[in-house]
Amino acid sequence: MARKGEGQTALITGASMGIGVDLAECFAQDGYDLILTARSAAALDEVAARLSAAHGVKATAIPGDLGLPGGGATLGDAIATRGLQVDVLVNNAGYGIAGAFNGSDRANQLGMIDLNDRALVELTHIYWPRMLASRRGGVLNVASTASFQPGPLMAIYYASKAFVLSFSEALWKEAEGTGVNVSCLCPGPTVSKFRERAGTGKTRLSRSGEPMSSVEVAKQGYAGWQANRRVVITGARNAILARLVPFLPRRTILGIVHNLQSPA
Repeated sequence: MARKGEGQTALITGASMGIGVDLAECFAQDGYDLILTARSAAALDEVAARLSAAHGVKATAIPGDLGLPGGGATLGDAIATRGLQVDVLVNNAGYGIAGAFNGSDRANQLGMIDLNDRALVELTHIYWPRMLASRRGGVLNVASTASFQPGPLMAIYYASKAFVLSFSEALWKEAEGTGVNVSCLCPGPTVSKFRERAGTGKTRLSRSGEPMSSVEVAKQGYAGWQANRRVVITGARNAILARLVPFLPRRTILGIVHNLQSPA
């Protein structure tokens, strides 16, 4: 029996660890060939070889830094040079940094915007026309439950993910009826290297409950994308809290998030 992804290729960014690797596995299990990108060539090669052997798909590793200006176009050129096409784009690459905006490193703050937003838009702009023309495939953007409210003590990260959510929902509507799926995956706290880099493991938020495994986040995100669900919030508790935000006073929300992002 043919698998639903056979004959299609999924490009997955940030595919060397965490949610990116697990999303790649979800697509590979369904027969999609893979193009994997991240900064670490060695880690990418290992993931590509493992998934190719396990699921009988072609997996191409193309290392690169999407945080650099023009990083998306550079990756697109490398993909085209190899004679590959992209049917599904998974914009997973991103990072966050916990702490007050005052005294933060300017390059790190701008880097979040470059990777979380600019590169995501650049890649989507490259591959969106072909998806619409072929009337298949689509985009899965990885945002966060941070998307639903401002985030004092993590201001740029929260704002960058709010952009991803808004952009994704708009594309979902533009693609309605075309056969192209668009979903925005919004995980809450997740077991991954993200927490280590962001420094969120020392906040009150990190002590407020058990984080979800990256495997479970990826499975829910993949299933949601296949069903063309506009927004996929992982975990019932996270979904309830996110949906409550519009009904609470903004000042109250700001106080709650500031408290959760404060050191434990």
